[in-house]
Amino acid sequence: MGALLGFSNGIDRLNTWLSKYVIWLILIATLVSAINALVRKIFNTSSNAFLEVQWYFFAASFLLAAGYTLLNNEHVKIDVVYSRFSRRTQTQIDIFGFAVFLLPMCSAILWFAVPFFVKGYVSNEMSSNAGGLIRWPVYAMIPLGFCLLWLQGVSELIKRIAFLQGLIEDPTLKKDEKSAEELLAEDIRKLAEAKDQQAA
Repeated sequence: MGALLGFSNGIDRLNTWLSKYVIWLILIATLVSAINALVRKIFNTSSNAFLEVQWYFFAASFLLAAGYTLLNNEHVKIDVVYSRFSRRTQTQIDIFGFAVFLLPMCSAILWFAVPFFVKGYVSNEMSSNAGGLIRWPVYAMIPLGFCLLWLQGVSELIKRIAFLQGLIEDPTLKKDEKSAEELLAEDIRKLAEAKDQQAA
């Protein structure tokens, strides 16, 4: 189990590292959208390429971040039912869900997505819209995103089994880390206190 937990930690680190860069895709998509709107309003012109690249960045952001979302236990659950069970039962439900639903679903999507991407890449498929972009870069996000999600599903499965065996703490417990907003508010409070002390 020690080797499997090491593998799980490696997957967690991969998705955590990747998330630090994926988050910038949202900003890029927003900037492209804003520039497209400005160009259209000011110069009365636009291009489908602006719209498509915006969609590409958005698609990449949520596909590549799906594994990180699972790592942080932020996927939608029916909490009103799930929360009524003991932590052990919840963990058993998670194991069943990962093994029977998540991993087979990701495997099936990968089975179809890889040939879909390869076909688009080999044919250098272009958008049918005027001024549209090549399609294979966004097609590549499908197998890549679901591969990361599949790996994170394996990691979560390993951690849940290890938890039931008493080898690790509950992997779903959030560490008491302060958010960026809380840290900023704390810094502002400290600055205000320092100014009050100087004034006194």
